[in-house]
This record gives sequence, C-alpha cells and structure tokens, in this order.
Amino acid sequence: MIVCVTATDDSRLDAFRWRDRQLASRLEREEKVGAGLFVAEGDLVVERALHAKCVPSALLLADDLVERFAQLVSADVPLFVGDDELRREVTGLGVPLSVTGLFRRPARTSVDDVASTATHVVVLEAVDNPTNVGAIIRSAAALGWHALILDPTSSDPLARRSLRVSMGTALSLPFARSERGVDLVEQLHSHGFTCVGMSPGLQAHAIDKWRPSSDKIALFLGSERVGLAEQTMSTLDAMVRIRMREGIDSLNVGAAAAIALHTYAPT
Repeated sequence: MIVCVTATDDSRLDAFRWRDRQLASRLEREEKVGAGLFVAEGDLVVERALHAKCVPSALLLADDLVERFAQLVSADVPLFVGDDELRREVTGLGVPLSVTGLFRRPARTSVDDVASTATHVVVLEAVDNPTNVGAIIRSAAALGWHALILDPTSSDPLARRSLRVSMGTALSLPFARSERGVDLVEQLHSHGFTCVGMSPGLQAHAIDKWRPSSDKIALFLGSERVGLAEQTMSTLDAMVRIRMREGIDSLNVGAAAAIALHTYAPT
C-alpha cells in the first residue's frame, strides 16, 4: 500500500520517531515476550530483516525504492513515501536514509533452546553499549558462531545502533537473554559447554595457548569498565588473555571479541 506523505508531523509516522525504549518496553527487553517493535535503518539492513522473515509493520522510503521494496512485502504493508527532508526529520538522523523499516520483534528464545542446538555461543555480561554489541554480533556471525546469550543488563541486539553496526546480522544470529537469579554458567555446563572468559590479567592463559576441553564452548565477555564479575569468573572453566604491549591495559571489547571469536571459531 503506497502512501505519499508530505507533512513531517503526520501521526502515521509517529512510530518512526520512537526511540528504542518506546519501541520495546522494559518488560519486552527482560521477559519472554515477542511483542514490541524494532527499527531497521538502510536498504541493506531492511532487506536482511525481510529475508530473515521478520514481519514488517511499515516502511518509510524514497520514491526511487518503491518498486524494489513493494515486491518484498505484502500489499497491506504501508509504504510511506517522502522526500529527503521529511525522512531526515522524521527519523531524527543527520542523513536521509533511503529506507527505514518498522518491524515486529521476533518471538524470544530461551537460553535452553539456544544451548540445546548450538556448539559455539557468545555470552555478554553488562555490555551495555549498543555499538559494542553490534560489533560483537557482526564478528560472531561472520566467523560462524551459532548464537548469542545476553545477561539482563546488556544492550538490546535489535536496538537501532546495534542493528546498524551489526549490518543486520543480528537478525540471522539466534539470541537469548538469561533470567535474573539463574546461574548461567551452571546452566551452560548442564548442556556440556566449556565456559571461558576473557581478562587482561596475567593470571589468565594466553589465548593462543589454551584450547577448550569439549566441542562446545561458551565465550564470556564483560563490560569494558570492569570486565566480568568476580562471581562469574570464579565459576568459569578458564580465563584467557590477549598478549599486548606493556603499558596498554586492554582492548576495546569489540576488538578483543573478534580475536577470540576467530581463535575459537567452529572448524
């Protein structure tokens, strides 16, 4: 359904103005709820969302893309067509994206569901920067890892910035959020995973010298400020570190993750 819009305050475009917290409520981020919305920005990410079978609610796009995207969505999905200035103002970005898609969030997956089918999972603890989450997801997807698990405090993989940085690969990498009060390491151990964390500390094994004891590995990554919690590290099977020049305390978590994900990637 093609709809030409000229007024930036058109109420039909309100959802495109919403921020992440409005798109997905607190309940939807933390509990097993598949409701809510997410926004995909740019033609590549929107196409990947459609190819991942995400259900579109509406698209806001330039006139020259109407024919292309009309073939990818059902006839009842509104295609709001607006000029550069309208698209720039409605989305609140500094550039007029060629297309912005509003999608229904997919149903949530449980940790047990993920752990029962994957052999290589990335686990994020208190990684609250969506740029870092997006970078980690992009590396994990590129290097063949099977899934992502986040604690309740880590950023949403479907947040605008995370999805943009991951280039939409978050839509093809299954992810689950752990529940508060559940021992995630113990839960993964019950599925046969070797759980390893990353730390710059000299007590950790050099990353190129340590190998997991099983075919199933869960790689734990913590926040850039404090790393993994002491309680988490005390229950892991091993800690590994990346060798660095003296005087450099650590790498960005996205860069460190890429090195570890390559080192322990599925063969």
